[in-house]
Amino acid sequence: MSGATVLLELAPQAGAPILQPATPTAAPSTTATAVAADPAPSSAEQGVWRQGLVAALAWLLLGALTWWWPNKEIGFSDWAYTTEFAVLTAALAVLLAALALACERAGRVLRWLRPAGAWLIAAPALLAVWEVLTAKLGVLPPPFFAPPQSLLEVYLDDSARLGLSVAHSLRLLVHGIVIGSLVGFVTGVWVGWSRVAGYWVHPLLRFLGPVPASALLPLAFFFAPSSYSAAVFLVALATFFPVAVLTWSGVANVSKSYYDVARTLGASEWFLVLRVAIPAALPQVFVGLFMGLGASFSVLITAEMMGVKAGLGWYLQWAQGWAAYANMYGALLVMAVLCSGLITLLFTVRDRLLGWQKGTVKW
Repeated sequence: MSGATVLLELAPQAGAPILQPATPTAAPSTTATAVAADPAPSSAEQGVWRQGLVAALAWLLLGALTWWWPNKEIGFSDWAYTTEFAVLTAALAVLLAALALACERAGRVLRWLRPAGAWLIAAPALLAVWEVLTAKLGVLPPPFFAPPQSLLEVYLDDSARLGLSVAHSLRLLVHGIVIGSLVGFVTGVWVGWSRVAGYWVHPLLRFLGPVPASALLPLAFFFAPSSYSAAVFLVALATFFPVAVLTWSGVANVSKSYYDVARTLGASEWFLVLRVAIPAALPQVFVGLFMGLGASFSVLITAEMMGVKAGLGWYLQWAQGWAAYANMYGALLVMAVLCSGLITLLFTVRDRLLGWQKGTVKW
């Protein structure tokens, strides 16, 4: 193997060093490329989507149940938006039926919906049980339990306060995660690369890292100049530890042969860190980011409930204080959607940055 061939393989492509000798591969044919880019729909995809029709029927039955079965009045007039909820479920049923019968015209939408077919059937069934136990029979009494249409009331009548709370939480979360991730990443690379840092900093990480960030809540609010900066510090601290530890582990476990080949070709220390160690450690870094996201979200809600007078944590505390449990359930659902959306976004970023490692790293 010639030195030029190794050098070509060492050159970064998509931000990743590949330190194996190049092997010639046959160029894909034009026909194969076209088939891979635009696969022909299968016979199942061309026909009627039966699961979608069943889901449409389930949503239609939920709307009929909500419309025709009168609510049980317990201490107040009636649950608001019952009729609107029934109309909304019926409209969703009509939409699902149209998509199921559209076949090829809705091909892209159906490819996205087909994997969720079972959930589209289960969701109205669960909502029907919820509706019967709360609004229809009163087995789960108010105000501690509310029917599904109460969430519709919250999102329509209290959208301004809830939307402002979501905006405050997102701002605080982004600030804390960005600061904690950057500091944790730099610290992890430093500890994994430098023996001096590994000797002095690594024991501190092992000793102080497992301490929950929420346990430092009183100290943070005492020393920080404002409650917002204290909350940002706590969220950053919750993100810092998993990112730092897993980045350190990724850098420390890079194969030594990568460094040997790069040094043989005259690579500098900065090249070894930036173009060999960091790309090889990125899978571990993203694992730390996933762990830090969950920890930071819980710390965020705790900080907002204890000291920050804004955000979803504050909204939850406000709803509990006024016994507005429907608002509390609505906020919890928003929190679940928000956290799931952030995780999905992080998955998308990871897939784009680490697409070159799919053949060597188990996803």
